[in-house]
Amino acid sequence: MNDTREQHNINNKTDHKPIKDVSIILPIFNEKKCVLPVIREIRRVMDTTPYKYEIIAVDDYSTDGTRELLRDIDGISVVEHPYNKGYGNSLKTGIVNARYNTIVMLDSDGTYLPAEIPKLLRYADRYDLVSGARVGRNVKIPLLRRPAKFILTMLANVLTGMKIPDINCGLRVMKKDNVQKFFYLLPPRFSFTITHLLACLSNDYNVKFVPINYHARKDKSTIHPIKDFIRFLNIIVRIVTYFKPFKMFSFFSVFMMLIAFIVWIYTFLVIGRIADITVLILALSSIQIFLFGLLADIVIKASNKN
Repeated sequence: MNDTREQHNINNKTDHKPIKDVSIILPIFNEKKCVLPVIREIRRVMDTTPYKYEIIAVDDYSTDGTRELLRDIDGISVVEHPYNKGYGNSLKTGIVNARYNTIVMLDSDGTYLPAEIPKLLRYADRYDLVSGARVGRNVKIPLLRRPAKFILTMLANVLTGMKIPDINCGLRVMKKDNVQKFFYLLPPRFSFTITHLLACLSNDYNVKFVPINYHARKDKSTIHPIKDFIRFLNIIVRIVTYFKPFKMFSFFSVFMMLIAFIVWIYTFLVIGRIADITVLILALSSIQIFLFGLLADIVIKASNKN
């Protein structure tokens, strides 16, 4: 991670106070086979560190016996949803119930190793968000998800101007007071992680990416490749437009102008006659989009000052 822009560190919003207390949040839905070993490993790892910690298990209306299993585990806080609210809402519930400002979020399916937690906590006093990046030696991301993940990451890189090694990692260290600022934006389901990351990057908060390993999931994932890809795509465009409208509109403006140029070249060289009206409409649309983005950016900056 040598790209200095990748560690987004512009305004130094983190207070640099040493981290002593940690709240570890586990969003859980039908993880009877995995959740107990994960909790045991978290305890084993955290007991070797100097941090005081709590474990908050948020059960999202499990139906496989997970809820009953959690009730029998001593030394953890269990919060039960009365119906299935989604991954993002489970994280929100855990954050609201957390006693400490430093939050560790960790999926409960055994894909992320609790042993990686201290690696991320090492940077928690200097960064508002410390995210795992699944680029380690032992990374088992399903082949079906890789093309969609690559497209989403490339789009996010272009729109944010940042090099993002992992856009939706489920192992992170966050600040409670930071993430609560974006509660109104954070969706109820899996796009929680993408939304919070883009919100931090778009608002110049300090973000650190730490290489981690990732194990293959034993059970079937609840992520729907096509449906969630479209949802993630929508989230990226929406968040960047919300915080950085000029960047988003200028991107589409350049795209429209490129189309106009291609049409002009094609009609001139192939047809032998320039499609004047089509080229003119595309060029004018490009200029309008650019000016609209400029206006929206001015409005956003003015509202932020107020």
